[in-house]
Amino acid sequence: MNRLIFSLLLSIGAITALPAMAQKNSEVVHPAWSKNATIYEANIRQHSKEGSFQKFEEYLPELQKMGVKIIWVMPINPIGEKNRKGTLGSYYAVRDYRGVNPEFGTPADFKRLVKAAHAHGMKLIIDWVANHSAWDHAWATQHPEFYKKDKDGNFVPPVPDWADVIALDYTNQNLRKEMIEAMRFWLKEYDIDGFRCDVAAMVPTDFWNDARKELDKTKKVFMLAEAMEWDLQEKAFDMTYGWQYKDLWGDIAKGKKSVKDFDAYLNGEEKNYHPNSYRMLHITNHDLNSWEGTEFERLGDGVEAFLVLSNIMPGMPLLYSGQEAGNNKALNFFERDPIQWKDHPYKQLYTKLFHLKQSNKALWNGVDGGPMVRLKTGSDEQVFAFSREKAGNKVVAVFNLSSKPQTATIDAALASKGLKDISSGKAAPTGAQVKLELKPWEYKVFAK
Repeated sequence: MNRLIFSLLLSIGAITALPAMAQKNSEVVHPAWSKNATIYEANIRQHSKEGSFQKFEEYLPELQKMGVKIIWVMPINPIGEKNRKGTLGSYYAVRDYRGVNPEFGTPADFKRLVKAAHAHGMKLIIDWVANHSAWDHAWATQHPEFYKKDKDGNFVPPVPDWADVIALDYTNQNLRKEMIEAMRFWLKEYDIDGFRCDVAAMVPTDFWNDARKELDKTKKVFMLAEAMEWDLQEKAFDMTYGWQYKDLWGDIAKGKKSVKDFDAYLNGEEKNYHPNSYRMLHITNHDLNSWEGTEFERLGDGVEAFLVLSNIMPGMPLLYSGQEAGNNKALNFFERDPIQWKDHPYKQLYTKLFHLKQSNKALWNGVDGGPMVRLKTGSDEQVFAFSREKAGNKVVAVFNLSSKPQTATIDAALASKGLKDISSGKAAPTGAQVKLELKPWEYKVFAK
């Protein structure tokens, strides 16, 4: 969802603000394989010149080497033609919930992709657009009662800007059944491992609760909500978007906010999420890249620091197609605009961080990982430092989140031996009090 219109959605009641009460319960049982997982967002259209499943399948060995565990494939369904945006249209204007977009290949091609991902030790989830369909979806003529309508009985977009889609009406129980069966179809016929659910907060939470319960009867699934509402994670979703960090980190990068504001968020709103609930952390994704600028534009000189931070603090890190190549252009959303692949240090950096995530239990997800303990540094409005520990594993991280040099004094956390700098491989400085001289936006991560 384009975050530029998030406030509009709130104002018209299309989605709700975060619940007033914290998430008290977490009944979700995560798939065991997700406890140390990382996630890769695959934009098939732009991933290669061919823009096909077959070509993306050739890239799977690289993702495996990098340590990716979950591949999230952007919508693969046929795209509506009526009121289409651009030449190829939006992935999120679904014309057939059980069909495969011929732009990317055949059903057989997609089946092979899923099997190949599994053969490489990875899981694959697909993007699911339950809130709305294309205007020319068969339901529009066969089941018009599935849709919301205006006072004159006409179909309506969920919000005015989304003119290529029409809103579904979840007061209709038959729609709910059809949608769940369409989701089950992909589990049974293609053996996918779950769903990333578009604008999940615009769909009633009780639908998602029912859907998760029903889908788990067919196969234990992993569910990612494009939303930040806590109630979605009580029964339905394994993970929500850490959207709140996007603006916060952007403002810190621009000097508008500081570590003090970061702490205020962590000690406030973020504590309302249940410890068992996963949060997805990222510095870009398809929405941010196409609509709000690249991570290099939004985060400036701080981009690498926030990249590493999103991999080290509690949460599951996301890698969007092209980040590993240092992609520095906003990809066209409705046309072909292939990523320009090139060697870039970020590929090695993500590989190092993803493998550290897999092997170091302090960095595992949810209650399987270690809690974040903030460390005092003496420069607490510019330097963000913390430690995480679990089952003998430990990580100590120090980030200068400012454009000026800083001196950080770390007490006790670096006193124990065995910690190594993940960048250099050298032993961490030890002592009851360690001083670190940090350049602008410099970071140090030590692990054992």
